[in-house]
Amino acid sequence: MPSPARQPQPVAAFLNPAMVALVQSVISHGYEGKRGQAMVWPLTLVLPVLVLHRSTRETLPATTRTHLPTWVARNPALVAGFGARVASTLPLFRDGLRFGLRHGLLGVDTGRVHGTPPSTRRAEGELQDLLRSAQLVGRWTATIDQPSTLLALLGVRV
Repeated sequence: MPSPARQPQPVAAFLNPAMVALVQSVISHGYEGKRGQAMVWPLTLVLPVLVLHRSTRETLPATTRTHLPTWVARNPALVAGFGARVASTLPLFRDGLRFGLRHGLLGVDTGRVHGTPPSTRRAEGELQDLLRSAQLVGRWTATIDQPSTLLALLGVRV
């Protein structure tokens, strides 16, 4: 993905720090709600790709009953490019993390991220789809015992 200054205007507007922080916050909140434990912070730089990349978001399961390894096996083309998408979006997601910390959407305690998203009941259209997907991704990925297993399934190398 090009640097923010070189991105097409709609992409740059869509991936602004506030939007990224909101998605990170909703994912973190869903993860903590399902797992009973806050999410490790590196996942805030990886999991938003599942939501903010349209092709990936459109293939997400409707519920958490579909196991992540099953979804990975059914979507090899998306998973093959996942690591590269994560690498290209790291600067944007770091900006989102900083924005979220500065504005109270995210909090970090002993290496774990707590999401405190604002009310999203009035969200409509694509924003509503994004937030619904973010909530699903948070709850869905919380079922994987180790973050390293999750990263390996998604093809992310650290």
